[in-house]
Amino acid sequence: MYATGIPMGLLTDARGPQLITLIGSIALGLGYFPIYLAYKNGEGSMPIVFLCFFTFLTGMGGCSAFGGAIKTGMEHPDQGLGWIDLIYLAASNFPDHRGTATAFPLAAFGLSALFWSNISTLIFKDDTGRFLLLLALGTSVLSFCSIPFLRILASEPYSSIPHSAAESGRLHNPTDLHSVPEEAEDTGLHGSTAFEHGQHPAHGRSHSSASNRQSYGDDERSSLVSRIDRPRPSFDTLDDDFLAEVDHESHHLDIRGLAMLRKAEFWQLFLTMALLSGIGLMTINNIGNSVKALWLYYDDSATDVFIQHRQVMHVSILSFGNFLGRLSSGIGSDLLVKKLGMSRFWCLFFSAVVFTLTQLAGTTISNPNSLVIVSGLTGIAYGFLFGVFPSLTAHTFGIKGLSQNWGVMTLAPVFSGNVFNLLYGNIYDGHSVVGKDGDRECPDGLGCYRSAYFLTFISGLLGIGVCLWSILRERNVHNAINRKLDHRLA
Repeated sequence: MYATGIPMGLLTDARGPQLITLIGSIALGLGYFPIYLAYKNGEGSMPIVFLCFFTFLTGMGGCSAFGGAIKTGMEHPDQGLGWIDLIYLAASNFPDHRGTATAFPLAAFGLSALFWSNISTLIFKDDTGRFLLLLALGTSVLSFCSIPFLRILASEPYSSIPHSAAESGRLHNPTDLHSVPEEAEDTGLHGSTAFEHGQHPAHGRSHSSASNRQSYGDDERSSLVSRIDRPRPSFDTLDDDFLAEVDHESHHLDIRGLAMLRKAEFWQLFLTMALLSGIGLMTINNIGNSVKALWLYYDDSATDVFIQHRQVMHVSILSFGNFLGRLSSGIGSDLLVKKLGMSRFWCLFFSAVVFTLTQLAGTTISNPNSLVIVSGLTGIAYGFLFGVFPSLTAHTFGIKGLSQNWGVMTLAPVFSGNVFNLLYGNIYDGHSVVGKDGDRECPDGLGCYRSAYFLTFISGLLGIGVCLWSILRERNVHNAINRKLDHRLA
């Protein structure tokens, strides 16, 4: 699902969301249906290589069938589905409310595990074969039926405000020069690089010219990197043509591919994603093992059926927490920017803090009845992380290449997730014993995996450090910009 983000993103940016959703619909059907047949026909009916391939198709289908509806929301300022398609659609049609626009489809994605697992339990009574058939038909048909509704609404062409009018507004509102625009705090590290290299952020243009709500909305639509990539003349020699050109380019900049890899902003975001997503994926992918280890140690009379139901319960808790986190993060980040003038990085900071505290809880909770703390908080923190990240990516590198840029960002969980999963697996296997039937069981309870949570706790602390570093640097940058503007007007 994560590894196909880049090619699916390239296709989405080039051909739009409808084609990639069709590909996702077909891939989901071609992936789940052979797995259903293999389960129905029994052991040995399909080579493991083919099972791996069809499982890969389900991940690719989920990626492409989700990603386009998020980009459609960021390019049409007045209007209020697939992973790459959802990002593409929501981000393109709602540029003034990117966080909220991407939050709803992202939240629905987080809730999908709860939806399908409950159907399996309530309707099919844990009949795995019929459940796999439902996934083959249900996911494919739902994605296909959404295709006619996936479209990018036409937006009005951008035109810059005449510099004379902006200057007039500035003279009539001198006190506004010291106010920070709503999106100013959203620039994070992105403005810092510009200032340190003596370049003129286009953001300074909106700050010094049109200090009103409209200019803030325009700034939200511009790219962060657009503010740092243009050589800056002296503040005393800025002219109307230069300011108008920079203002225009800030709304049309498109950073993607190898050009993005040369930006410090990319590596800062990629590192944050890697440190935090790996923590979440370790718990998400191994919560079943943790549940089993704790119950076998806590209550010898716990049956396999009872433990299985507890595992399903924790999957549902993770899914619902993920849903709440994604929804709260997207909407909350817009409120931080629009109402409080704060940075979206505070949402990442919250996620990092919750992740870190959860890892600490994971090292101490030995009662399986209290394990809901770990699964619930992990879901919320993971949702907060993914709920705000598309908005940060779009604002940093522009909307036009959002799908492929987001695909690059989702490579971070591929690396960190595998590292932490292997770490957990090696520690768990080291405490396990092989029973007479050949199954591995760990009789040590919390000791089966406790060391893994100590290591992820360190990763959480590093994530907190990166987030604070980002917030502090952006604050220093904007203070420096304000001083330059004050000096120019003195």
